[in-house]
Amino acid sequence: MEVHAEGLHAEIRRIWDAQSKKRWPLAQSSAAERRARLKRLGAAVEKHRAAINAAVQKDFAKPPAETDLTEVHIVQEELGFTVRNLADWMRPETVDAPLLLAGTSSEVRHEARGHVLVLAPFNYPFHLAVLPVVSAVAAGNVVVVKPSEKTPATAAIIRTLLAEAFPEDEVAVIDGDATAAEELLEMPWDHIFFTGSTAVGKKVMAAAAKHLSSVTLELGGKSPALVERSANLRRTALTIAHGKFINGGQTCVAPDYVLVPEELRDKLVGELRSVVQDFYGPDPKASPDFCRMVDDRAFGRLKGYIDAAVKGGAKVAFGGESDAATRYLAPTVLLDVPADAAVMQDEIFGPVLPVLTYKTPQEAVDFVRARPVPLALYVFASSRREADSVLDGTASGGACVNTTIFHLANPDLPFGGVGPSGLGNYHGRAGFRTFSHERSVLRQRGNPLSRFLTPPYAGRMNRLTARLARWLE
Repeated sequence: MEVHAEGLHAEIRRIWDAQSKKRWPLAQSSAAERRARLKRLGAAVEKHRAAINAAVQKDFAKPPAETDLTEVHIVQEELGFTVRNLADWMRPETVDAPLLLAGTSSEVRHEARGHVLVLAPFNYPFHLAVLPVVSAVAAGNVVVVKPSEKTPATAAIIRTLLAEAFPEDEVAVIDGDATAAEELLEMPWDHIFFTGSTAVGKKVMAAAAKHLSSVTLELGGKSPALVERSANLRRTALTIAHGKFINGGQTCVAPDYVLVPEELRDKLVGELRSVVQDFYGPDPKASPDFCRMVDDRAFGRLKGYIDAAVKGGAKVAFGGESDAATRYLAPTVLLDVPADAAVMQDEIFGPVLPVLTYKTPQEAVDFVRARPVPLALYVFASSRREADSVLDGTASGGACVNTTIFHLANPDLPFGGVGPSGLGNYHGRAGFRTFSHERSVLRQRGNPLSRFLTPPYAGRMNRLTARLARWLE
């Protein structure tokens, strides 16, 4: 619920105290009980499916069909996958022990962390708020969610459906701006899950350090698309354009720039122009399938990138049109962009795509290596050897070969970044483990060999280890 600033601290404390009473009952709940909670969430999502699509469209003109695919479907897929596999994930894992621990058994138990905070972003306002809740509930935690204030209609529907699925002492929603997030971060959370920019991620991590709270940071960065000479340029253009311009480019794993052999640049740009026209028609502004920037600040930032790049010598291959009143920015491809231009320094997070050239594959790999590790990397090649050479020679949170962004749709693949692009991962079993503590348990049976390691030593320990060494030879 939303409250005034003076009552915010009291409201957060009230919810904290209520959830503290449920923290241990939920941690001790069975797989069947957790599955029942997740099924209630699934039913609420399905019930409000049309309302979710309408809310996101209201917030930044995202096409309902696109929202249904990239937000609702992904959440429902994750819910079904989690319900089917949860009992297996919760089962203690038996592990081996060394000979010195003969007479013991060892296991790893996955136990709830406790109080969890989820700080969600605006760009996929439903999916990125609810998906972490699925994993946190599966792991037996109590959860507080703060949706983005930039998407108020979606925040309202999130509050409604989560209230239908869970009592407030299990999952609660706190609305508000950065002040609410700062107030929430004053609490001693057992785990904080944040999705957003690297700059804000650093602030979250600093706040977490005050309480030694563990964190998952889902950030971003400049995800490259590296096109090899063996790539099919038509198919490459199709998937790059889709990954870049879906959601108006406001996707943390969108291709941020393209590296293509210099002799293939013009052909690839021609294919990109053709694909964009196939997607959105001759005037993307009139297309019902192309969304807008989330707010005036985002629009101004993107428009500034284009203007500054052109002033510095870049060329607009196509696109560039804009309308501040509706926050419309056309799908835009830039050529000859100076390396020091802001559009090549910052994560773009909008429908602007610089296309750069290289002479040798190593030159392209070196270009990627010289920059902060990205959240995603995309390789386009008909040769597996070429693709694997790029993967072996670079680092990224995730990667795709001959496609973009779809790695995040597989719940069997962990999703997360490295260094400046993130810390930790989630989805599927990885998400369950993110919100769990792996507790080591050793059980002693019978007369242990370890009795030979206790004082008084009198040579017993040396004789025992010598015998073990001879036995293991």
